[in-house]
Amino acid sequence: MEIAVISGKGGTGKSSLVAAFASLGEQVVLADCDVDAANQFLLFNPSHEEEAVYISGQTAVIDEAVCTHCGLCMEYCRFDAITLVKGRVTISEISCDGCHLCARICPEKAIAMVDSDRSRMYSGSFRHGKMVYGRLAPGEENSGKLVNMVRQKAVQLAEEYRLDTILIDGPPGIGCAVISSITGVDHVLVVTEPTLSGLHDLQRTVDMVWQAGRKLSVVINKFDLNPQVSSQVETACRETGVEIIGKIPFDPVVVEAMVHGKSVPEFAPGHGMNNITSDILCKISQKSKFRN
Repeated sequence: MEIAVISGKGGTGKSSLVAAFASLGEQVVLADCDVDAANQFLLFNPSHEEEAVYISGQTAVIDEAVCTHCGLCMEYCRFDAITLVKGRVTISEISCDGCHLCARICPEKAIAMVDSDRSRMYSGSFRHGKMVYGRLAPGEENSGKLVNMVRQKAVQLAEEYRLDTILIDGPPGIGCAVISSITGVDHVLVVTEPTLSGLHDLQRTVDMVWQAGRKLSVVINKFDLNPQVSSQVETACRETGVEIIGKIPFDPVVVEAMVHGKSVPEFAPGHGMNNITSDILCKISQKSKFRN
């Protein structure tokens, strides 16, 4: 069973909820697919049993020994990645889009394209099973492909160690990395919060999940901070036929648990929030018995 937990915006408490799910007793595969800002490894400190290089694209590099500083590449670059600094033509690694144009038009063949290979995928063990996560290097792209790489490894580990549940901590938003995180999963859980921006982004996220043809449910986190907007969220879900399977109150214990490097079930085993979390996961499991 693959469960993807996503949110329309950051800060809804999605990762905290996934961490709680992973700590409820059953051994799982935890896949952190928020590759632009992975954070589950900070909480669970997994071992690094495998590291794989992810090639996100290519970047232009100039050979100053061959370059005559004619400026032709600078003239044709539409990304403003090539500039003249102290009489020398230089290429910005961050601004370069890897389009290959400068390498093709350089009369001296002084520009070469090299792989952008600083991004990584890691996998290993943590205290509740196996973990896989990706870390996209700053300025590198194609995060959806790295997400797919993480998910493939998660499935491999689940089969190898006979683990029935894969928990996917997806990125916020509705971009390609999110689509890659939910494609083919058994169930999508959307975590929202009672703010106007949370409501707006929830509606966009629900539309995206429907278009992907996935089953979904909604959880309202910190629902008691703004009962009026929480009521609006419930009305919007009811009108679109989306079930709200959980409402989690605001509780400082979540922050305290994170500060101590633990999930809520680990930090406060007898806390009432664990019953809510367990009930949500149970409902998802029931809904995921039959794939789409």
